[in-house]
Amino acid sequence: MSETRTLSPAIFVLIAVLLWSTGGLFIKLTSLDAYQVTFFRSLLAAITVLIITWRNGLRINAFGVLATLIYSTLLFLFVWATKHTTAANAIFLQYTAPIYILILAPFVIGEKFHVRDLVTVIFCIAGMSLFFVGDLTIGDYQGNIAALGSGIFLGLYIMLLRHPKAMGMSGTITVIYGNFLLAIVTLPSGIAAIETITITDILAVGFLGVFQIGVSYILFIKGVREGTRPLDASIIGFIEPLLNPVWVFLFVGERPSNWAILGGAIIVATVVAHTIVGAQRRETKKEAA
Repeated sequence: MSETRTLSPAIFVLIAVLLWSTGGLFIKLTSLDAYQVTFFRSLLAAITVLIITWRNGLRINAFGVLATLIYSTLLFLFVWATKHTTAANAIFLQYTAPIYILILAPFVIGEKFHVRDLVTVIFCIAGMSLFFVGDLTIGDYQGNIAALGSGIFLGLYIMLLRHPKAMGMSGTITVIYGNFLLAIVTLPSGIAAIETITITDILAVGFLGVFQIGVSYILFIKGVREGTRPLDASIIGFIEPLLNPVWVFLFVGERPSNWAILGGAIIVATVVAHTIVGAQRRETKKEAA
């Protein structure tokens, strides 16, 4: 029984990451531009999370406002990055988040990291870099800075979910307010899309809003709040860029390169090894106690 309780939070995070990984596929299926996708996705995500979690209340404190701004900023920066640099640059630079968690977690939430954590992050980033052999470029510096910023803010957001000041309010409140804020910012783009939006567009952004962002963040926050370390959550997140091209290959026909397949194998092996070693260490500590 105790083992089930230990592993279950990470399972919530894993399911959330699986849902995140479908983003590339459904964005490719829609003819809407990045800002129009952001409007509909954010609006539907906010409504979805509000409907599912409204019983938890809508109260937010000053710390929650900060977390909301960080959350909405990371989403906006990623959209900006994908519009002003290559998709490869945007994804790769956002997934530098574990580096910032390694550096900042001891100061922000008092969590120390182990040598195995550092080794895991290095191997995952190395594996992910193989995904983009030939695709990573210097690109537009504004887009690259935005992507790097989205990685920093992603790391901060994951850490703040475990901060003591965040425990006094609903974890999903930042998702509700953050997505409503993004919907307001991108409202003009959403209005402009109404005349030309198609059934395919509606189905695609419907899935993106309800499941890829809405349900996924409910599960992700639940997993982090119930015990998954922020660093572990960010390491599991490496599965997203691994699966993203897999879904596109299966449903659109874009085959990943051999380098990408090798990089994916490295990421899977590293994440599995990290998870097993972490579980063994926790079990050893319990037996010693």
